[in-house]
Amino acid sequence: MEFFGLPLHPLAVHAAVVLTPIAALLALAYLVPGWRDRLRWPLLVAALVAVASVVVAYLSGSDFRDSERFATATGEFAERLETHEDLGTYLLWWTIAFGVMAVLNTVLHSDRTWVRWLLGVLMAIDALAVLLIVAVTGHSGAEAVWG
Repeated sequence: MEFFGLPLHPLAVHAAVVLTPIAALLALAYLVPGWRDRLRWPLLVAALVAVASVVVAYLSGSDFRDSERFATATGEFAERLETHEDLGTYLLWWTIAFGVMAVLNTVLHSDRTWVRWLLGVLMAIDALAVLLIVAVTGHSGAEAVWG
């Protein structure tokens, strides 16, 4: 995948690296009872945009990995690419889970049962995991390219 002759992946990752942590931080702030009403819709939009950006980054990265540039990658460089690819897969699935939790939390916004509490805990876990994995995945990609 290319955008005006440039590989899409290096461009798409910037959206994922910026928007996904913003969505995760919004989710954590949403769990503060006094902020919940104000952050309901921004959280929903941010979570969906974060999922979309990670999906685009993942798909463009997979396409980029299969391109001629990396067909002959060997040694330490190939190992770094494989590590980055594996971390990208984890990020994809954790971000999708985070998106599902954000949607469920915003849809069940006014629910006051134990289910609402459980969804909040699960969203907090997903948000923290996404914050960690996006940083580690981005670092591994930078290490593969520049390290």
